[in-house]
Amino acid sequence: MPASRAHLRTFTPASDPYREIAVKRLTPAIGAEIGGVDLAAPIPDAVFAEIERAFAENLVIFFRDQTLTPEAHLAFGRKFGELHVHPAAPSEAGHPELMVIATDENSPRANGEGWHSDVSCDAEPPLGSMLYIRTCPEVGGDTLFANMYAAYDLLSEGMKRRLEGLQAVHDGEHVYRGLYANLGVTDRPVYPRSVHPVVRTHPVTRRKALFVNSGFTTAIVGLSPDESDALLRYLFGHLAHPLFQCRFRWTPGTLAFWDNRCAQHQAIWDYWPERRYGNRATIKGDAPF
Repeated sequence: MPASRAHLRTFTPASDPYREIAVKRLTPAIGAEIGGVDLAAPIPDAVFAEIERAFAENLVIFFRDQTLTPEAHLAFGRKFGELHVHPAAPSEAGHPELMVIATDENSPRANGEGWHSDVSCDAEPPLGSMLYIRTCPEVGGDTLFANMYAAYDLLSEGMKRRLEGLQAVHDGEHVYRGLYANLGVTDRPVYPRSVHPVVRTHPVTRRKALFVNSGFTTAIVGLSPDESDALLRYLFGHLAHPLFQCRFRWTPGTLAFWDNRCAQHQAIWDYWPERRYGNRATIKGDAPF
């Protein structure tokens, strides 16, 4: 990590004011709470344009005090694109695009406990995910988010050259096989496995971001196992540096929308035996380049 403060240039905020919505940044690196929007009501074009801008500038945005039906949740997701159906997780009855996120005293695990980008094993990983929390503990259950633009920007020039052109394997088999057995979910014969660039270019901002994660990435193509493991260990440790992060405390009725192309997240399961329940709608993406 650089000893100087030159890295602060990575986190320079936008200068143009927002006129339709309130935007309160969580950290210089990532995250903002959005005010003045009712997601269950029709969203005027000018408001939606600023939501899109806030999403691009902050990588993850949060809307508190929302009252959303499953239909309203899905409708907001569809404003950003076609919805994705998870390859393994259970969904709400009648809504295959609405993933169930649930943890209680009987759960053997919680969703998303390690750093990851959602379903990066897909050939076309999701654009973004919208998690709406209905029930959560009074204390605990926070989620960490990390900026992968910044993680790339703060690599040395030598490391950037080393990563240029490299590809990595993202495999869902070891993640999903048997993961939801306690909920009665039957495993598929095969789970997704894909090869993606280690550094991807965001299709909207055109910025470069690290695109490996400890959840799904198993190997770097063309390297020996020892070389691959060593390089991935370094990258996994680097991208989890607190400098790139925000930590979000949930309250009931909050929706978070994060960009899987340039951000990673990690859920903290520190609230057992308390209950946490919500739904996630995920927007389809495209092949990383």
